[in-house]
Amino acid sequence: MKNLVMIVHAGVQQDLADCLRGLGQIQEFTFSHVEGHGRQAESDHFLSARDKVVGYTPRVRVDILLQDDDVQVVLDAVRSDVPGITGRCMYWVADVARWGEL
Repeated sequence: MKNLVMIVHAGVQQDLADCLRGLGQIQEFTFSHVEGHGRQAESDHFLSARDKVVGYTPRVRVDILLQDDDVQVVLDAVRSDVPGITGRCMYWVADVARWGEL
């Protein structure tokens, strides 16, 4: 079992949600709203005027539990089916040692 974590610009949240809902490999996913702080390059064309003024970028963290073999399928679908995601998403995959429901 793997946990796929993605941090995406809030501007692609709805398109990403639509993509994830359409994938049979995903039973459910979680969105958490987060803020991206750090040096922001003036040349970054993905930053809105609002982002530049307030000093942070609105982002969304996405957590998805997946079977090991499904991670690449999901990543490929996100790359090809979510407009505007290129350059606006980082991800990592972590092993899940244990999971369950209480």
